[in-house]
Amino acid sequence: MSSLSYCIHAHFYQPPREDPLTGVIPHEIGSAPFSNWNERIHAECYRPNAELRNFEQISFNFGPTLLSWMENHDPDTCRKIYEQDQANVHRHGIGNAIAQAYNHTILPLASYRDKVTQVAWGIADFEYRFKRRPQGMWLPEAAVDMETLEVLARHGIEFTILAPWSARADQIDPTEPYRVNLPGGRSITVFFYQRELSARISFDPGATTNADSFAQYNILSGFQKEKLRRNEPQMMIIASDGELYGHHQYMRDRFLARLVDGGGFLAGMQTTFPALWLQSHPPRQTMEIREPTSWSCHHGVRRWVGDCACTPNDGRWKTRLRYTFEQLAIEIDRLYLEVCRSLVEDPWELNNRYIHVILQDCCAEDLINEMAGRTLTSQQVRRLHLMLEAQRERQRFFTSCGFYFEDFDRIEPKNNVAYAAQAVRLVRLATGVDLEPEVTADLQNVVGQYSGVRADRVFQRHLRRAEGVNSVRIGYAD
Repeated sequence: MSSLSYCIHAHFYQPPREDPLTGVIPHEIGSAPFSNWNERIHAECYRPNAELRNFEQISFNFGPTLLSWMENHDPDTCRKIYEQDQANVHRHGIGNAIAQAYNHTILPLASYRDKVTQVAWGIADFEYRFKRRPQGMWLPEAAVDMETLEVLARHGIEFTILAPWSARADQIDPTEPYRVNLPGGRSITVFFYQRELSARISFDPGATTNADSFAQYNILSGFQKEKLRRNEPQMMIIASDGELYGHHQYMRDRFLARLVDGGGFLAGMQTTFPALWLQSHPPRQTMEIREPTSWSCHHGVRRWVGDCACTPNDGRWKTRLRYTFEQLAIEIDRLYLEVCRSLVEDPWELNNRYIHVILQDCCAEDLINEMAGRTLTSQQVRRLHLMLEAQRERQRFFTSCGFYFEDFDRIEPKNNVAYAAQAVRLVRLATGVDLEPEVTADLQNVVGQYSGVRADRVFQRHLRRAEGVNSVRIGYAD
């Protein structure tokens, strides 16, 4: 058996494209011959990789909201993905898929309570779909701070994968896992992906035309020479967006298939995945984390907050948008606690367990009555249910995609504003309190730089549209 092991980690995720009110993706220009980009990416990437059984050979995570769409669109492909993870469970006693925080929120920018909700929802979603506990979790945009790692460890997550510049050290060994010590005596294992190879596989199409050559002349040269001389075990992770394999780059699904099932073996290496590697190679060194950091912004997490060199033009609209959402979140939380008062002893545990209603694994009334410890009146149940849905929309409007790009006039930030509008409507139905004036005023200065589209008008337009729907659509899956 070779002492050299490598792992391809693929992060599969798409921004939620569904109409926030109907849950249906509208027709999207540019996605031809498909109706929308989800369908096109699915046909070019997710389905062919499942058919090639690539998911059995790599480490991977899926965004929960993407998997929810996929299960409705192509349940057979989802079944194949889950079965390929289970194949490793049967073979090694351990699976190769890892979980992801639920709404792709930038966790270092989230409150502690939101971190807990995002991690708890991500774990519950993974268990619902993969039928086992996750050992690892992918952090959205690999964005990390110590509090996030503490939340992972408290929820039983054993490891995560981070960018090498998230390590507080000038030099790291990317062929080793590291232990990060946390307050209270806990710790978590961190794998740092190999920087140069991850960039090459992601952004250099010429390097990935031949899998055998890539294994021989790229991966093999990335191992530590001193360890090679000592024949010491090494494991290297190459991380990228999963959509690279077939969507971003044509035929790279087949490149991946060859790379993990033949190309590496010919070069004297073997494939593995983090959970399997840790069974016989626990971390031997400790590392401190540089916080906050992420894999897609070299300025910490500034890209999702305001002006940042990672995106062109004036990014101050992001600061204004985030301020609006943070103020709205404070009001939603205050009113949620008021509704819960004297009815539910632990409102935040109820909120965290609401994921089972979102997954349609239980009904809201049963969950609410269980958490209340008694049978509530139908009016009490409805008010709580409406506020739980407002909390759900509150989580959705912090989705990172709404802050990622350079301009407001895109589907991602406008959807986040629509989630905020739906939260405002739900709060009003539950409590009679109208948060619309404050939110509208705060959004006036969030403007598309090219089109002049204003966020306050997007908000009001969606709110009026939602108010025109007779029934409140609650308790549905993403």
